[in-house]
Amino acid sequence: MLLHHRGPLQRVRLLHAYRAASSAAAPKPAVQEAPAESPEELQLLQRSVVPTMHFQKSLPRLPIPGLDKTIDRYVRAQRPISDPGTLGNTVNAAMEFRNNYGRALHAKLLEVDRNNKHTSYISDYWFDMYLRAREPLVINFAPFIAMNDDPNQAKMDQAVRAADLTLSALRFRNSLRQNLLEPDVYHLNPKKSDTPAFRRFVSLLPAAISWYGAYLYKAFPLDMSQYKNLFNSTRIPRPDKDELYKDDAAKHVAVLRNGEFYTFDVYDANGNILPAKDILNCYRHILKTAPKPNKDSIAVMSADERNRWAAVRARLVQAGNEARLRQLDTALFVLCLDTNDSEDKARFCKEMLHGDGYNRWFDKSFSLIVDAAGRAGVNFEHAWGDGVAVLRFVNEIHKDALNHNFALASPTATSVDPTRHVHHLDFVLNDNIRSEIHAARETFEKSINGLDLSILEYHGYGKEDIKKYHFYPDGMIQLAFQMAYYQLTEGKVAPTYESCSTAAFRHGRTECIRSATPLTQKFCQLYFDTSPLRDETELYYTLRDVSQDHGKLTKEAAMGQGFDRHLFALRKLAEAEGQSLPIFTDPAYARMNHNILSTSTLQSPAIAAGGFAPVVADGYGLGYSCMDHWMGCVAFYFPKTRDGRQFTQALQRAFDGIMKVMSSRPPQPMTK
Repeated sequence: MLLHHRGPLQRVRLLHAYRAASSAAAPKPAVQEAPAESPEELQLLQRSVVPTMHFQKSLPRLPIPGLDKTIDRYVRAQRPISDPGTLGNTVNAAMEFRNNYGRALHAKLLEVDRNNKHTSYISDYWFDMYLRAREPLVINFAPFIAMNDDPNQAKMDQAVRAADLTLSALRFRNSLRQNLLEPDVYHLNPKKSDTPAFRRFVSLLPAAISWYGAYLYKAFPLDMSQYKNLFNSTRIPRPDKDELYKDDAAKHVAVLRNGEFYTFDVYDANGNILPAKDILNCYRHILKTAPKPNKDSIAVMSADERNRWAAVRARLVQAGNEARLRQLDTALFVLCLDTNDSEDKARFCKEMLHGDGYNRWFDKSFSLIVDAAGRAGVNFEHAWGDGVAVLRFVNEIHKDALNHNFALASPTATSVDPTRHVHHLDFVLNDNIRSEIHAARETFEKSINGLDLSILEYHGYGKEDIKKYHFYPDGMIQLAFQMAYYQLTEGKVAPTYESCSTAAFRHGRTECIRSATPLTQKFCQLYFDTSPLRDETELYYTLRDVSQDHGKLTKEAAMGQGFDRHLFALRKLAEAEGQSLPIFTDPAYARMNHNILSTSTLQSPAIAAGGFAPVVADGYGLGYSCMDHWMGCVAFYFPKTRDGRQFTQALQRAFDGIMKVMSSRPPQPMTK
């Protein structure tokens, strides 16, 4: 079940280029794992033959789609969600844009792109969009990924799990900084390219042509520029536009417990990772000494509206807290030691998404969360990057911690005294700041109390069962979302957003797959037709058409050939010139970007669940997964406007229905 962000236009989905809809697994780096038998070997997670950033210089640039194709795709996506009475106006506005204003804007965008060959045409606009957003990060932008438990119950002790994952995170960071982390590569033919011979070959190529060497093996390196912001970075609230801040020199982690902040160095004077036992003892010390929840904790301010938070941060600095805030800004990451030990899955997901307001620092690039039962997850800020780097990080540290007994096997002798090594950040507050904190808490509690979720685990069939019939698994799940909504709303089609990574290109971000199509609408109409004359043959072949169409849309998006990002950039250019154009003022454009169904998926054996809030007040946030023989979905919603339990019940019926139609004919290979 997985991952997201929230914003007007994006969710996180790890669909790499040259991949047809979920018919292949995510990249699986095959490297020599660094054992942890000695202090020297402890320092690195991987020792890749191919340098981490080897392919960056030669990555292809994100293409700008042709204007005609963008408009054609836009009009097609509008058809199922537009009112027939106004669709003509929408088409006319789009055609006018294509034939007039759009030509000049498109030419200017091409010129801007030519003058900035070091990056992608969407990168600056995307950073600016996030950093200018004034909504609170929690619920609006920050998703979570929850890891599977460690099967060794002794390692599920809260302090032990925190120490193990911290060790793995630091080993990951060291490998990244030393250019020894395996580069992300999508292997179209793993038997040929996911081999030592391939790695030796491309490692010998000059960086400027290395991508082309990989291409000969049908292997496609992915952009890794976002990884640099994974550690030691934060989003600082500023008036009107936030700042991304980074300081690689810091060697401490920040820890939250009951709203109290602590820091301690996790590297020694020689730059080596501290022994696991020392880190474990520091966490145990914090768990033992942290007081009851601090009602005046500044932590909740990171969940507030950004301009208000910027003003309060300025007052905190004036009150003498600049050095303490800088300790949080520069920390490697934040480790949240939670008090929740409930076995309730819904509560666990809500804790991972937003917590209680005392124990999160949403400004940080990512927070590693470990609850009282030893369950772990990551909540991350979205401006600095998308889910590609976070998913890789979660996969690696989960696997590494699973394969080692860092804390339990560490020598009992320690080199640091936690009572001296751990520092408590005691913030200086005045009445004005306390008043702002209490107001922020009221707002936070109101927002989370208005959010609920429903979880579906469907064991009727999964990825392998769908592929057996030569259908695309992701396309079938997206169709099920359409069917569920169509049934609950008596025939309506919702604007739908499915995120797709464009990491195959330099500084690529995401593109949108518009999975509500004329074909999904046609299938829903046929499927819910109660007439005894319903044509079952037409129903089956429409399902095949839906599957093929979704695969085509997915490939186009992964190759930078969607329409959302192109139109977004053109709109930004028009706004900069003071132009108000009919295509963008048309109510249909706003309606398309009012994404009622916001969806995202990530597949990984490390992940237990993941999710995000709806991006609009009357929407659903749908994090989902499709495993070999089961599927799952975490549906967040606002009960004032939607009923998520009804939705997941309808979704289950849709899965049943799709499988019945799919299996009504012998398997038939898709046409090329």
